[in-house]
Amino acid sequence: MNPTHVETVVLLSQQKPSDRIAVDLDLDELDVTSAETKATYAEIKDHVLKEHGLKVSNLYISQVKNASKSACVRKCGLEVGENYNLAKSEDAKQPNCPEEKKKAIRDALKHFGMVS
Repeated sequence: MNPTHVETVVLLSQQKPSDRIAVDLDLDELDVTSAETKATYAEIKDHVLKEHGLKVSNLYISQVKNASKSACVRKCGLEVGENYNLAKSEDAKQPNCPEEKKKAIRDALKHFGMVS
């Protein structure tokens, strides 16, 4: 008997393209993923406009979301990574979100369960 000898037996079957498999899926039984619990920027904008009558930009939403993440990270004692998405010029100015809009965006993030 040779210890390096291996035999493989394979049963191949062929299915016709017309064969179908029926699957019943009850969505109520599935767990919600983290992506499904997050609102899109468009949904956040719509909520802020409807509830507060303010128009906000993606930049402002991003600033508030990042500030919320940073505060949570600091509270938990975790390190914040380096920002590699820096402005190309040294004198580039980025507008800061006004306080009134920050509050409205935070309200929308709470409404969608993205922050506590």
